[in-house]
Formats: sequence, C-alpha cells, structure tokens
Amino acid sequence: DIPSLRIHNQGMGTGRGQSPAEDCTPEAPRKAGERSSLSYLGGQFFFEYLVVVSLKKKSGGDYEPTITYQFPKRENMLRGQKEEEERLLQAIPLFCFPDGKNWAPLTEYTSETFSFVLTNVDGSRKIGYCRRLLPVGRGARLPEVFCIISCLGCFGLFSKILDEVEKRRQISMAVIYPFMQGLRESPFPAPGKTVTIKSFIPESGTELIELTRPLDSRLEHVEFQALLQRLTPRIIIQIFASAVLERRIIFMAEELSVLSQCIHAVAALLYPFTWAHTYIPVVPECLIDTVCCPTPFMVGVQIRHLQQIQDQPMEEVLPCLGNLTTLLFQVGDEEEVLPAKLQSEMLTSLDRHNTSEQVNAQVSECFVHFFVRTVGHYASYIKWSKSGQGNLQERAFCKAITSKSCRKFVKKFVKTQMFSLFIQEAERSRATQEGCYFQQKIAEYQEQKKRRNS
Repeated sequence: DIPSLRIHNQGMGTGRGQSPAEDCTPEAPRKAGERSSLSYLGGQFFFEYLVVVSLKKKSGGDYEPTITYQFPKRENMLRGQKEEEERLLQAIPLFCFPDGKNWAPLTEYTSETFSFVLTNVDGSRKIGYCRRLLPVGRGARLPEVFCIISCLGCFGLFSKILDEVEKRRQISMAVIYPFMQGLRESPFPAPGKTVTIKSFIPESGTELIELTRPLDSRLEHVEFQALLQRLTPRIIIQIFASAVLERRIIFMAEELSVLSQCIHAVAALLYPFTWAHTYIPVVPECLIDTVCCPTPFMVGVQIRHLQQIQDQPMEEVLPCLGNLTTLLFQVGDEEEVLPAKLQSEMLTSLDRHNTSEQVNAQVSECFVHFFVRTVGHYASYIKWSKSGQGNLQERAFCKAITSKSCRKFVKKFVKTQMFSLFIQEAERSRATQEGCYFQQKIAEYQEQKKRRNS
C-alpha cells in the first residue's frame, strides 16, 4: 500500500483560473498562488528527524526496508500529530530503498547521497536527505540509509552534515547522537551566515564543525554541474522546452545520486516559476506505474527498469532520458518550442559556462534571462482595482511582444499551471515580487534597453 503521506506532486490545471485537480499519484495540492520555495530565513530547526533505515529479511527471502533508529523520539503528542508522524515514518523506508527488495549482503559499496520530497495532507513539505552506506564490519553485510527529514531546502549543507554522520557511523552509532543533538539545538543559519557545532569524537577530541549557508539561497538546493557533466547543452535546452510546456519527463540513470541531482537541477532551471505537478526524483519500484499518468510529471527512474517503463501503456510518446546522455523518446518539436534566437543564445551561454567554477550562478542567469526577455513585462499589464486586487490583461500582455516567435511561445506558456500560479501571486499585491532576483534582472534589462534606445 502507498502511505497516505503524499509524494511531492500537484494536480493539473490547464489554464489560468482553474483550480488544481487531483492527480493520479497522490498529494495535497498547494493553494492557488502559493509558491513552492526552498528559500528560508534563519532561525528554524535544522531538522525534524534523523532515521536509520535497514534491510530486514522476510520469511520469503526478500528484504524489507525498516526504520531501526529514530532521533528524536517525540512524546506527549496530540492525536493529529501522532497520526502525521506515523504516516511520515511509514513512507520514509520506501524512498530510502526505492530500488526494490532484491538485495544481497555486500563487502564493498560506494556511498550515495540523494534526496526526496514528501508533501503532507495540509500541503506542508518535508525533504528527506539520504546517505546510503555500508556499515563498518567484517564480511558481507547489507547497506543502510541515514535519512535526515527537514522542511528546509539546502542540499549542499545537508550533504556536509551527512558526511559528519557517516564519519561517526564508522566509529559507533553512539557517537552520532551527541552530534545530532548539538545540531538540533542550533538555529538554521541565515543566507551567507555560519553556525558552529561542537562535537566530541573518541580519540580525536572535540571538533568544531562549521556549516555555512550559501549567500544566494535561491541556488542552495541545486548543483548544475551534475547536469552539464551528463548532458549536452542541446539536450538540456530540449528538456527545458518540455518542462516549460509541462510535459511528462522521465530521467533514467542507475545511480540514485545522479537522478536526484539532475532532476533537482532541471526543476531549478524554471525559476522564477515552479514545477507544480508530480515530482519524484527517484521513483520507488512499486510506483513505476506513475508513468501511466495522463497529467504532467517529472520523475527519475533507475535504468534497470527501462524495459518495465517501455512496457507501460502510456497514452503518448514523452521525452525520456536514457542514462542521462541521450533522448530515448521525443515528441519531435522540442527544438521548435523556444524562440530560435533566444535558444541559440542559451546554447552559446551553456557551452561557454560548461567548465566555469561559477557554473551555478551563470547557468541560472542564462535561463532567468530567457524569462526576462519573454515574460518580464508582465507587471506592466496587471490592472489594479481600488481594492488592491490585480488582474493580468493577458491579451494585451501577449500582443505587446513584438517578436512573432516569442509571442508564439508566450501564448502557449500562459496556459501552463506554473505561469498561472506565478501570476496569481503577483495579482494579490503590488509588493509580492518586490526585491526578488527576477525583479532585479527585469529592472537591469529594462535599463539596458533604455540606454540602447536613447
């Protein structure tokens, strides 16, 4: 049975003004206009739980993932809180071992880091940061997963925390507890700030562990280098074209870490918009039929399930990545979705930044610039009532675009759920978008246009 705590997923709406409908994989949809953001102020708890998921052999010979350690143990909870915790703890093992039950004891195993997102019935989101490793010992043994559950999105920071957890696991489970207790008592740092954790390790003494949060919190949950190492710029652009039109996309690779990093990176390319549909970085084997959904999805599937994917009764051909190097299937129009001039500029930019140390910021800016050029004039076409409620004049907004190819793209884009949610938020208040990175880039672009025209 699928736990009632839901996979990160949102129902489909086909245009502005329509409310999200329930998708065929379960999740509570966000309220209209609610932005899915992984950017947080400081001061919150780092995490809610640390759990260890181990493989336990069943009577039939298969292995079943089971939580064998949980910190902290919460007591004196209200009935609703206890039920929520039970749903959460029931769902976690499935996503820590999404690759089925056919395991055997191993003598060697390279640690993997990956993540998943769960959405509770009230719409609140929790991220699972996972490190799968082989515990220290002699002879063949089974891997286990250390999973940190947090409502905070900062993949790099939690990867460093998992490094510390793994280091302590090689000594003793008992050494992990004081470190996590110290972490739990420390406030989550504001962007650009550092928190220092004191931790005692036998034979090493007291260590000071500094955890620094990136200054640009917009990019702290993504690593574009992972995408550029596995895909050519042309394929990245084709995937982006499919994503902006909210098509169904399957990423395929064997490593959980590759799937997790790459799918997060593609979703981040959509900034300032948010993928509002089914989103599962690594699909558990028992949920493979997710790819039969008629609604948009962005999911990762291990390459070992390729035949199973191809055997699924999908209604139409969809973009699909094999080993994250080539497109297995295509609709056929991926190179025609985006305006040709802008697409050419993006390809040039991606080629130039392929080996840059500042790849995260530069790749992001390339795609932000695309949205600035195509829809950055939206605020000028929001008509405000005396009550302070805005309403986008969609026809005039599209008509204002002088380039025919850009106008053709925008007329399709305005019908997507991601554009609808973005505009609904912008229509609520004039101050909603003020000061954000996207607005800064719009202002810079408009200033450049004025200087060119003067």
